[in-house]
Amino acid sequence: MRALHATLAAIGLSALVMSSAQALTVVKLLGGIYLIWLGVTTWRSTRQGVEPTARRRWRSPWARLGGFGQGLWSNVLNPKAASVHLTLVPQFLTSSRPVAPQIATLATAHVAVVLVWLLFWTSVVAAARAATDTPRFRRGTSRLAGAVLVALGVRTATAS
Repeated sequence: MRALHATLAAIGLSALVMSSAQALTVVKLLGGIYLIWLGVTTWRSTRQGVEPTARRRWRSPWARLGGFGQGLWSNVLNPKAASVHLTLVPQFLTSSRPVAPQIATLATAHVAVVLVWLLFWTSVVAAARAATDTPRFRRGTSRLAGAVLVALGVRTATAS
């Protein structure tokens, strides 16, 4: 996902979104709507006592990608993730060399650091799963996550 934002920054699309108020508003609204959709579907899944992915009638085009697809779209539709590459990356670039290979190198380093970080937390979460693997805990977590996603979606869509 970081690599996608790095690619968008390298081809100038991130700069376009960040410099155009209309484009930024569209990305922000799409991100808010997506978060609200995730929150509502997560919340609704608890009423049936069924996991969110098990009872969907309508599936998003990226549903077959599972958690990866959700993470990808959450990141792509987050204008703040694009702004990271526009605010932090330029200070590490040298104007005398081609920009795209430099961005690719920085993106590779960023992906490596994030990969190590996420692998660490995956191990921690896997160890904690045994203590939290109950239907009651899952139902409560899904309701809380659904409410938080809806609140974040409304906040994202209405932020100025």
